[in-house]
Amino acid sequence: MNTKLIDSLVQIIQTLSEEEQLLIKFKLFSNIPYPSTAEITQLAHSGGVFDFLQDEPDIYTLEDGEPI
Repeated sequence: MNTKLIDSLVQIIQTLSEEEQLLIKFKLFSNIPYPSTAEITQLAHSGGVFDFLQDEPDIYTLEDGEPI
């Protein structure tokens, strides 16, 4: 890792105006794709994070509570 270059870039960025710094942030972070709902769902499913729910009893029914 080139820490000297990174430190130099940070020092240069800190000398810029707030507007220029915001423009840099926009350019750096605006092209980061966000995962879709389907991708997040697939990740949760394939990761097994909710597998424990298969062993939980069904304690609620359609007759529970008041209708909305």
